[in-house]
Amino acid sequence: MKMTKMTALLLAAAMALTALLLAAAMALTACGSTAAVSSEAAASAVAPEVTASPEEAAVEPAAAETAVTYPLTVTDQLGREVTIETEPKTLASGYYISTSLLIALGVQDELVGVEAKADKRTIYSLSAPELQSLPSIGTAKEFDLEGCAALTPDLVIVPAKLKDSIPQMEELGLTVLAVKPEDQDKLYGAIDLLAQATNTVARGEELKSAIEDNLLSLHEAIGDAEAPTVYMAGNSSVLQTAGPAMYQNYMIENAGGLNAAASVEDTYWAEVSYEQVLDWDPDYIILASDADYDVDSVLNDAALADCTAVKEGHVYQLPHAIEAVDSPVPGSFLGSVYLGSVLHPEQVSEQFYHDCADAFYTTYYGFTPASYE
Repeated sequence: MKMTKMTALLLAAAMALTALLLAAAMALTACGSTAAVSSEAAASAVAPEVTASPEEAAVEPAAAETAVTYPLTVTDQLGREVTIETEPKTLASGYYISTSLLIALGVQDELVGVEAKADKRTIYSLSAPELQSLPSIGTAKEFDLEGCAALTPDLVIVPAKLKDSIPQMEELGLTVLAVKPEDQDKLYGAIDLLAQATNTVARGEELKSAIEDNLLSLHEAIGDAEAPTVYMAGNSSVLQTAGPAMYQNYMIENAGGLNAAASVEDTYWAEVSYEQVLDWDPDYIILASDADYDVDSVLNDAALADCTAVKEGHVYQLPHAIEAVDSPVPGSFLGSVYLGSVLHPEQVSEQFYHDCADAFYTTYYGFTPASYE
């Protein structure tokens, strides 16, 4: 059949699109998560039929399948039903976790206010430096209700700790969503919630797949290796630890470890004694990302000299150069990958962790890490 000029142009465009997708897949093959998503997309790219006219060949964009219609009613992570009347064009985030998530969803330009101390967060300076000069709407302890209202945001996202302040926000005409990503499933729930609210469902699904693929690659690499016991120490003191109700517990499990403090019933950082730590006798002691003490101080602590982790030099601090990966931000899975490389170095290489960090931050935050510590 004779090929018309229009048909030839369509064929050329289709071939170019396929080549671009394959190039993107090759660029991201460093790590299982984002690379896997991109590779699948490239593999499924097929040149469209070009024998029909452009009108006959026209199809709806894929984004239309995940487009959100408003008014939209969602259930936030306090169980509140919230109706968002129109697609929000301006956002305020009173929580660094939701702010980081909004960056990953690609809507950082819609933020008009953020949590206090945003100018101190390295990940913002690397991915969205303009956020650091936005007005502060306070913290979970001291939320600036009037300051937030003055910004007239279409949607406000706050931590669940601010539940008692939400009625006042609503009285001022604010539409408010609360998030509480305290475990892996609830992190995914927070991604779904904000992706729906901001009409970025497709991006949210890609983000969840990236996280899940990375964790699956980690689990496969660890296999049936013996699980060591891990004592997760807090920000302020080595005598603070995370029990099974905290997000850090999921990090330990994802990394193929056992939480030495599994018997702790506290839902926040628990205060323990030296005697208790020695009784648990963990194989590894891991310091929080934001710990205000260091590895050497633990290794040189005479009260811990008889602890297996100290005797064997198995004391490490979680990465902190970019963000605190032991908090439930989208990149928190990297804490598990790092921890996996510490607990199971024969199965999980340090380079695997670096590759995962490179692929994730490049894809969802627009920069490549200069440091992995």
